Amino acid sequence: MAKPRTPRRAWIDQGLRALASGGPDSVRVEVLAESLGVTKGGFYGYFADRPALLTEMLDTWELEVTDKIIQRVEESDGDQDARAKLRRLAAIVTEIDDDPTIGIAVELAVRDWARRDPEVAIRLRRIDDRHLAYLRPLYGELCADPLEVEAHCMIAMSLRLGDHLMSFDHGRYPRSEVQAYIQNRLITPG
Repeated sequence: MAKPRTPRRAWIDQGLRALASGGPDSVRVEVLAESLGVTKGGFYGYFADRPALLTEMLDTWELEVTDKIIQRVEESDGDQDARAKLRRLAAIVTEIDDDPTIGIAVELAVRDWARRDPEVAIRLRRIDDRHLAYLRPLYGELCADPLEVEAHCMIAMSLRLGDHLMSFDHGRYPRSEVQAYIQNRLITPG
């Protein structure tokens, strides 16, 4: 009996895992094939070369952390006001943080990669701009001042990334309590 072909998405997901653990240089066809338990010949049935895989990895990551998250926020039951949507967004983002193919480790790896690759930097800026474009009208429902809207958006996005880059003690408060307090302050301006 012939072994079933390794799905295209398996190659992409394994590439994203490799990216998260070692950056773009660790995304190597031979290594991915070995980790999937297959030969590298199957890779070339899907991808012309390694750069094609890297592009599809970024496409997949962008879709998952932008379009699909926004869709999940927007498709919840009933009409939601901005506060409810922002709470749902924060919950979804927290939920995916540990996902090895789209979580924070991948995001940090993409951001590090963008520091060295101008094409990835352009793409990342577009993704960040899309995230801001989604946040602005939500915060716009809560804040009358456009500058305050921008500040809330920047703080929310900075909190998402900075929380994973800094390690410090919050004294008598658990980190989760401090995070919840900040998120509540962000959706209760004034």
